[in-house]
Amino acid sequence: MSTRVILEIFGWIGSGLIVLSLAQARVWRFRIMNFVGAVIATVYNFLLEIWPFGAMNLIIAIIDAYWLVRLSRERRPESTAYDLLEVHHDDAFLRHFLGVHGKDAKRHFPDFDPDAASRSNVLVMRGDEAVGVVTIADIRDGTADISLDYVTERFRDFTPGTFVYQDSGMFERLGVRKIQAPASAGEHYLKKMGFREDAGTWIREVAPTGPSAQ
Repeated sequence: MSTRVILEIFGWIGSGLIVLSLAQARVWRFRIMNFVGAVIATVYNFLLEIWPFGAMNLIIAIIDAYWLVRLSRERRPESTAYDLLEVHHDDAFLRHFLGVHGKDAKRHFPDFDPDAASRSNVLVMRGDEAVGVVTIADIRDGTADISLDYVTERFRDFTPGTFVYQDSGMFERLGVRKIQAPASAGEHYLKKMGFREDAGTWIREVAPTGPSAQ
């Protein structure tokens, strides 16, 4: 295979990544693919001495690099700006949110019934935007039954879940010692959140806090 052919393949890979990046809904994935594609396109155009397109792709790569650094900082649990907003089961905004995202939520928690009674409903907020919802069906003997843990597609980088289960202190405030999720829930996500499979359900222990935990 000649050097020219290899160079052409290299250039097509860069162009393909840039085009594919535009189809990504998640900002992080878009920036990664666009950055790699722009870097490849920059090298390709400079090797062929196509200076205007090389300069354009270099600027795109620099912009992508800036946003990747900024997003990587925001992806860290300690620096993400999430808040929890507890709402009533019949809250109008909660009903609207579930109405918009209900079909997608069912894909991840197929047994979830939006009309069923619940112990607590918590919207995961980022600024004034609701990015997810956690519904606790009931709390019995220190065990919280999660009937829904849903995050919109744009924020599925595990940081909302990490905030809810590790940083928010929500379950500790509710006196919960163990969290239980149905077997039908998403296995990959729950494992990332520290759940383990136990007798057909997913279980996560809540670490004790305060002087007794020392």
